[in-house]
Amino acid sequence: MKHILIIVDMQKDFVDGALGTPEARAIVGRVCDRIRTHDGALIVTYDTHPTHYMQTNEGSHLPVPHCIKGTDGWQLDAQVAAALDGRDYTAIEKPTFGSVALPALVRELAGDEAFDVELIGLCTDICVISNALLLKAHFPETEIYVDASACAGVSPETHAAALTTMGCCQIQIKNA
Repeated sequence: MKHILIIVDMQKDFVDGALGTPEARAIVGRVCDRIRTHDGALIVTYDTHPTHYMQTNEGSHLPVPHCIKGTDGWQLDAQVAAALDGRDYTAIEKPTFGSVALPALVRELAGDEAFDVELIGLCTDICVISNALLLKAHFPETEIYVDASACAGVSPETHAAALTTMGCCQIQIKNA
């Protein structure tokens, strides 16, 4: 069986930049541990916005420029980048919360083998949940996991709410 680990948006702007939180900083070590010990395929997502982000629909609802492609804040957290150094992984840029290209990439990496998927990263209540639900919709017979100890939400309350919602949708929550 193939095991696919998806590291969601562990970028500087979400860890200690424009939208960083103490909870996001607190999971960096756990995320790095999961990367280093994972035996299987790795996918890294990048929240990716244009320079005119503030004129986008998302920018009108979240008026904080972040993850502008090519900026320092768009880059991976330094510790996460170091954990990935020397590892084979596939990077995917996503212009919004969930990546509609992600299911096809997962299918490609799995090939003809049975597989499971685990998601870790930021933010539990926005991008992690969006991608987990997309994957569950595409692969209803596949186990989809979220490691709660390697995720953080916008707040502890919305992190917990997202974990509850994903559990209701038969996404397996680990280390809650």
